[in-house]
Amino acid sequence: MTAVPVVPSEHAVRDAIERLSRVEPGPFQVLSCYLKLEPRDKERGKYLIKMKNRVKRVESDLARRALDHAQREEVAADLARVLHYFEDPTHLPPARGIALFACGKLNLFQALALPHVHRSRLALAPVPLIRELVALEEEFGTILVAACDRTGARFFEVTAFDVVELPAVAALDASRGGKFHGSGQAIARAGVHVGSAGEHNYHMRMRAEKQRLYAQVADRVFQIHTQRPLAGLVAAGIGVDGAALLPHLHSYLHDLVLGVVRLNPKRVTPAEVREAALLLREERERAWERTHAEAVREGLGSGWAVNGVEPSLKALQRGQVRTLLADGQDDDQRIDDAVEDAFAQRVQVDVVYDERARKVVDGLAGLLRFRR
Repeated sequence: MTAVPVVPSEHAVRDAIERLSRVEPGPFQVLSCYLKLEPRDKERGKYLIKMKNRVKRVESDLARRALDHAQREEVAADLARVLHYFEDPTHLPPARGIALFACGKLNLFQALALPHVHRSRLALAPVPLIRELVALEEEFGTILVAACDRTGARFFEVTAFDVVELPAVAALDASRGGKFHGSGQAIARAGVHVGSAGEHNYHMRMRAEKQRLYAQVADRVFQIHTQRPLAGLVAAGIGVDGAALLPHLHSYLHDLVLGVVRLNPKRVTPAEVREAALLLREERERAWERTHAEAVREGLGSGWAVNGVEPSLKALQRGQVRTLLADGQDDDQRIDDAVEDAFAQRVQVDVVYDERARKVVDGLAGLLRFRR
């Protein structure tokens, strides 16, 4: 298998999961790499510095592994191939993350563009570490974007790998502006145009039409949600049009709202919609990090939370953890292992990048299912 620049694809990831899951342990080791590629990571090659540090750490750890000389040489060659791959910026996909799996013995070297990576990490194991790939689509869910103006609304379904435009809703009776604002205006003294006698009624009619349209759009959003539950909802429009939809939404949907963005419903492209939805989703993640960190602070005294690498690892081993918080900037190898273990237990993983939340989390922290 060969690594080539790719864009995020649900089909490609599912095929990779199927192939990689068939790898059985043998006289070899597989490198599994997950790398975040947020805009800040690409600035001045920050991603490459992080990758070089991780490669050095794996190299230094080889002496402590029960591997023979030939296996160590094979791993060293795989590490060199991985590093050489990332040294070429053209190999980076137009995505927010990438996964790469390498094993010379298996003739394996595969890169996958991903829409999201929890935490940059490089690990050596008897089999490919694919649990993050498996969890990706389920965790991301579906975000619905409703872009409205007074003449109608467009709907976009944003998933982990794609964006699809759904059938639009058109206003049933959108009024035209020419009747009271065109050449047929009344003319007052000195040749100055003034509004016609029906202008007030015209504006009132337009307002009523907008409210009927927002009610239609809200009904459509609720219908979509009942057909396939949504993980998030974004309102879009020009000026106040986007936010005006929110009061019409069903109360069940209010907690799903990620925010309002300024987009022109008639001109916006699916790619622009996807990028706007991802940015709002990232902002919501930072907010959840702060909420979970505060829950850890409050739960420590009552025994419903643990903080620190060792206490968190022990709680994971006992199956106590329901939400694992991991410092996204801490390079401790034990944190990477804990994240992989959490995926295996289907624990919610929250990698913390918000500075305020990071001050609470001592490497690892956990919210617990039960106390001992």
